[in-house]
Amino acid sequence: MRKTLKSPVLAPFAALALVASAVAQRPNVPAPVISPEVTADRQVTFRVLAPKAESVRLAGSDLPGIGQGKDMAKGTNNVWEVTLGPLPPGSYRYHFNVDGVAVLDPRNPRTSESNENSWSLVHVPGADWQDTLDVPHGAVAQVTYWSSTLKKFRRLHVYTPPGYEAGTEKYPVFYLLHGAFDSDNSWSTVGRAGIILDNLIAAGKAKPMVVVMPHGHTGPFRMGGAGLSGEFEPEFVADILPLIEKRYRVHTDRTQRALAGLSMGGGHTLNIGIPHLHKFAYLGVFSSGVFGIVPRPGAPAPQGPGFEERHQAILDDAKLKEGLKLFWFATGKDDFLVETTRATVEMFKRHKFDVVYRETDGAHTWDKWREYLHEFAPQLFR
Repeated sequence: MRKTLKSPVLAPFAALALVASAVAQRPNVPAPVISPEVTADRQVTFRVLAPKAESVRLAGSDLPGIGQGKDMAKGTNNVWEVTLGPLPPGSYRYHFNVDGVAVLDPRNPRTSESNENSWSLVHVPGADWQDTLDVPHGAVAQVTYWSSTLKKFRRLHVYTPPGYEAGTEKYPVFYLLHGAFDSDNSWSTVGRAGIILDNLIAAGKAKPMVVVMPHGHTGPFRMGGAGLSGEFEPEFVADILPLIEKRYRVHTDRTQRALAGLSMGGGHTLNIGIPHLHKFAYLGVFSSGVFGIVPRPGAPAPQGPGFEERHQAILDDAKLKEGLKLFWFATGKDDFLVETTRATVEMFKRHKFDVVYRETDGAHTWDKWREYLHEFAPQLFR
């Protein structure tokens, strides 16, 4: 009897041939769905395979022109799709509403966390300052820590500049806070903070710095409370500052610390930065101000002393003002908080603060906050 010898070299090729033969016998296998598809002229097509769905809509927090959502059309291949654009360069969050259920894009691994949910994320290139370029890149780390103030584990994100891992020098530190509908993940995803800093540092427009992005919510979100429960501020001072100064090579003097935030984070910036003005030489408030400084029609009268009364001694301390190198505000003309910003700026000017106020076009959206970061960061630590 003749024995057939099986070569260990040829065996893998035989297996591949069997797989190819099996695939060839399945002519109805659909091509993979591509979503999102971004073209050179900034048209973006979103697609989802949903053969049994009766309706599919595209929803997005900052996507221009879709309002509360945009209907998608079903093709003969059971793929629903819609095309937007040309869109302005930038990053956009979105999801699909499939028969009333919010669904992440199953063909897109890029996501951005919001306050209590996640979004799919697409970047539309076309603005060098926020695009991924061929420059040295830093790193963004996700850090878990125990909060002695809140008695639970918490999370924050930290950007370290190019070369940090291989070096020994210390860096200035910039604490960057998010808004009410966001999380500590938001600035480094939809906000593109790491990419923006990489490009500024590579161009020599910003100093290399460590950027700390904490989680500003200390519990479930409450509409109207905007997360300003008063718990985050003491946690920031008692837990976050010491953690960063112990774990990272950062300077600890006032001249090498900056603090800024958008919307709710702008409120946090004022509630932390003014009572601890001796700790910060740079403060930035994006699309925000002192909440309640402009009374809302029909709202109950505030109880107890207001921000100005509580911090009267600090507001009038000329020596503290001398060490504040930059106090920077920016808000869009169509932002629903623009009157709050204006009133806040005027209040600080009455107390002889040297306030820089930029009133731009635009509203309460991430395209503005990325621009504000791009403008604010180069002014730090000079």
